[in-house]
Amino acid sequence: MPTKTVLIRFEHPHWTKWFVEKLSARFPDIRFLGADDLDGAMRQAGEANVFMGIAPQITPQLISAMPNLEWIQSFTSGVDNLLAMEELSGDIPITRVAGVHGPQVSELAVLLMMNLVRRFPQLLEAQKRHHWDRQAQSLLYGKTVCILGLGKIAETLAKYCSTMGMRVTGVSDGRTTAPDVDLIYPRAQLAEAAGEADFLVVLIPLSPETRHIVDAAILDAMKPSAFLINVARGGCVDEAALLNALETGRIAGAGFDVFETEPLPSGSPLWQAPNLIITPHVGGYADIYHEQCYPIVEANVEAYAAGGPGALEGVITR
Repeated sequence: MPTKTVLIRFEHPHWTKWFVEKLSARFPDIRFLGADDLDGAMRQAGEANVFMGIAPQITPQLISAMPNLEWIQSFTSGVDNLLAMEELSGDIPITRVAGVHGPQVSELAVLLMMNLVRRFPQLLEAQKRHHWDRQAQSLLYGKTVCILGLGKIAETLAKYCSTMGMRVTGVSDGRTTAPDVDLIYPRAQLAEAAGEADFLVVLIPLSPETRHIVDAAILDAMKPSAFLINVARGGCVDEAALLNALETGRIAGAGFDVFETEPLPSGSPLWQAPNLIITPHVGGYADIYHEQCYPIVEANVEAYAAGGPGALEGVITR
């Protein structure tokens, strides 16, 4: 008989079912349950020794309903809400999926840059009006992109941008060199780095030290022709300062996939901000994401099956 129960709630029911079937076949001595939604997870929570899910969708109520919880496996790299959750014991290990988001997040960053510099939203509006709006197109080629935060995703983005003929700079206190990055500034020189860039791309994790790291002072340092891209965490940018910079034309535009409050409230003034492209936190949300996650999750389950929660590697320190 299975001695441990793993409850899984992924983004889509078919992804949940896919994980349950693959892990059940791989680990027949562990019981895997799937939940299609939060209510379904709550109904089965009392049986769970392990919960696997999207970290921002894990609620305090769900945690409180799992008295036998031994381990949380997040399908996301960001686990900010779990680290701050008072209902979650500090003894419960948290592991995450990291290192797989480079292609999809980088593609979105490039897409946002291209859309902004080529005025693509305006071209689509012209198409709706049957208006032939032919203007010379600005290029990414020859532009400078500054990447704030030089982790694994940034390495992929730097490669893409360098291949497209862009000059790539970075801002990091942890690295002095990185592949395809021409120059790295320390965080203390963020304003200087932002001031010379045509695009400032935020890819830094959210922490107390990085909350609103892009504030009014950094936006003021940017060129009026420059664009801000945020595909990291909403809290890394001061949204009030962003709104002011867009409304006053202090910067040319922005592309944001993440926000301090998600979903972005319908009444938020950001929806009407000039030259702001909004995407609904889809940066890491690829159609093959379940397949990208699986090797990491499988390895973690193998360690757990062999030695319990103490055998897990890559546990997030709280």
